[in-house]
Amino acid sequence: MKELLIIAIGSALVNNVVLSQFLGICSFLGVSNRLETAKGMSGAVIFVLTLSSLVAALVYKFVLDPLGLDYLRTIVFIMVIAALVQLVEMFMKKAMPAMYKALGIYLPLITTNCAVLGVAIDNVNDGYGIAASVVNGFATAVGYGLAMVLMAGLREKLEYNDIPKSFQGMPTVLLTAMLMSIAFFGFSGII
Repeated sequence: MKELLIIAIGSALVNNVVLSQFLGICSFLGVSNRLETAKGMSGAVIFVLTLSSLVAALVYKFVLDPLGLDYLRTIVFIMVIAALVQLVEMFMKKAMPAMYKALGIYLPLITTNCAVLGVAIDNVNDGYGIAASVVNGFATAVGYGLAMVLMAGLREKLEYNDIPKSFQGMPTVLLTAMLMSIAFFGFSGII
């Protein structure tokens, strides 16, 4: 249990997938304009990342590893992620059409979000079992969501500030992400 807690804290805060590993930046920058869309994307990523970590761990442990097909893991993990994203997309289109429309192109981009694939591969590389893989996937997604919601809140507040013309838009967003990254490095003393 202690090991799972260390994995969870490490994945969410210390090794934050966006701010420390710099994975998933495209959706982080693209969807963090508004707090509402950031929350929706965070929820979708939490679902997909947790479930894909579980399914990828099961497929690796019971199919790829015993059959000596380890070299196929990237392709298989991409197929698992793509199928799960399709499920999320169909659910959101039916149950939450406004959120589905607000997320736009970024929802299908979860399929190619390198953070989701990176976690599945890291779980195998780190030798995590099924439980540790699920905890790592969930905690990584929570860290991703935390970073995205914080960035969205900051971006909404920045709209009301007097910023020089040359720094308006993406330069300010990148500077804010850099400062958030530095702040998250402060968590490295926890574990």
